[in-house]
Amino acid sequence: MNIVITGASRGLGAALARHWAAPGVDLALIGRDEAALQAVARDCAARGASTRLALLDVRDASAMAAQLLAWDDARPVGLVVANAGVTAGTRPDGAFEGAEAAARVLAVNLQGALNLVEPLLPRLAARRAGRVVLIASVAAFRGLPDSPAYCASKAGLWGYGESLRALLGPRGVGVTNVAPGFFESAMSDKFVAPQPFKLSAEAVAARVARAVALGHGRCVVPRRMGYALRALELLPPWLVDRAVRLFRFSVADGG
Repeated sequence: MNIVITGASRGLGAALARHWAAPGVDLALIGRDEAALQAVARDCAARGASTRLALLDVRDASAMAAQLLAWDDARPVGLVVANAGVTAGTRPDGAFEGAEAAARVLAVNLQGALNLVEPLLPRLAARRAGRVVLIASVAAFRGLPDSPAYCASKAGLWGYGESLRALLGPRGVGVTNVAPGFFESAMSDKFVAPQPFKLSAEAVAARVARAVALGHGRCVVPRRMGYALRALELLPPWLVDRAVRLFRFSVADGG
């Protein structure tokens, strides 16, 4: 199986690569930190996988398309994982995240995912095979007061995945929408606040891999946090706003 993963240098992307690494698996890993990406590749090779690496910014649509199609020409891609992501948010001093930071979050988290998926869609559909995995967030279910751009990017990604699944199902291509809560990562380390139900990246990777293996359309980890945020939609807006203020946090370095 040929798997493409963005944001594979660390965090959940690296954990997924290591989880899937095995003899007969080809991992095409995209990231921006060469040393970290090489370290992940060595771990995966030790598990028997073959690896191909690309130092790319997912915002660069033309470079992404060229690399993805070249990889697919060499060996057809079977699993595409849009994992690359960044965050921003309210600063510890209460300053807003700002237009530049918000634009970057949307460009990486949402447009970057499209830059991964869209070039491969015609080929996946033509082969009537493959699966797209979109790493969104439980933040997709409810806008949180200190991270509007991040919530918007993940809500957009979730909606994109829900639409893709309905579109691609009859064409033989599966889609798994993933909504993790807090897990151990450099991104989580920036949050200056409690992080309820926090899991290890390896634990989340195992649950994502299981959902993919079973062909599930959605994977919410942990479910109780995702369902709690979704249930808030049943309440009046003034009560919802009061409830989500309990999730107040700041980003230590602005994202």
